[in-house]
Amino acid sequence: MTILKAAACLLFLASPLSAETLRIGMVTPPSHQWTQSAQHLAKALADETEGRLDLSVFPSGQLGNEAQMLQQLQSGALDFAFLTVGELANRNPDFGILVAPYLVPDAETAAKLLEGKTATALQDKLGGLGLKGLGLGMAGMRIVLVSDPVAEGQTLAGRKIRTVPLAQELDFWTRAGTAPTPLPLPDLFDAYANGQIDGMQIDLEGTWNNRFHDHSAAILDTQHMIFPMFAVASGRKWQTYNDEDRALITRLMAETTAEIRAAYPRIDADYRARLAEAGAPLEKAGPEVFGNAVESWYREWRNRTPLLVELEAERNSLLVKQ
Repeated sequence: MTILKAAACLLFLASPLSAETLRIGMVTPPSHQWTQSAQHLAKALADETEGRLDLSVFPSGQLGNEAQMLQQLQSGALDFAFLTVGELANRNPDFGILVAPYLVPDAETAAKLLEGKTATALQDKLGGLGLKGLGLGMAGMRIVLVSDPVAEGQTLAGRKIRTVPLAQELDFWTRAGTAPTPLPLPDLFDAYANGQIDGMQIDLEGTWNNRFHDHSAAILDTQHMIFPMFAVASGRKWQTYNDEDRALITRLMAETTAEIRAAYPRIDADYRARLAEAGAPLEKAGPEVFGNAVESWYREWRNRTPLLVELEAERNSLLVKQ
């Protein structure tokens, strides 16, 4: 072999063509913290493998909705995803304990609870869904936006409220006397602006970035639910990685989900301040706007998912320490 040919071979072996391309999907837009953290993860993975592992990030549901991404993960067509708890809870109700109403008072406590033994143990249940759990994240605490104001002493009963289609959440809103209406995020702005729905459950970040406050008579800062996320790998694809790559991915995913959890107390505070400064109709509201839904929900789901009682006990311990 000539020196020229040998050099060409070395260049080929060192080129990006020799990299293994992995993919991660999520439903959040490019501006969202989950997507930004996934981009940081992709850079860290490329840096630590010197380009051998290349992670492509697909935000905004580019690979399909979460049900479709879950199927891709199960078949091995997709490597990783940041999944909200919805599709998981509809397959195993234990995952739904994380959206218990008024489980925690704020994002700081939510982050700590998601680091605890009950929440992290849920990752062991992901194997039954063909997934490998790699960490828990979250978005902002849930709030409620409505197109017509809520008078003092009134509840949200009778309104058509956009929700996420998981059993525990739909049950909660039904108990509150509303008509829960699942809608994908890309369809939400038009539905709200055109009056097809009367309100929505979302977070402060999504409210500001999508300018939902421009169409809201009231932004009820209820902070009534955590919005958890599971960072997952395809169980089938996970078996194909060597031990070194598994250890690296596990560490980087743990760092990424920790970054996400730590970010949301600041993110919630930042967007709350932006909305207040912009004169948005932001107001504090408590469980009373949901009528007796909170109490009746707990009576039902403590029986249906006894693991909820363990999560509540862990929450109580956290609150005592604070």
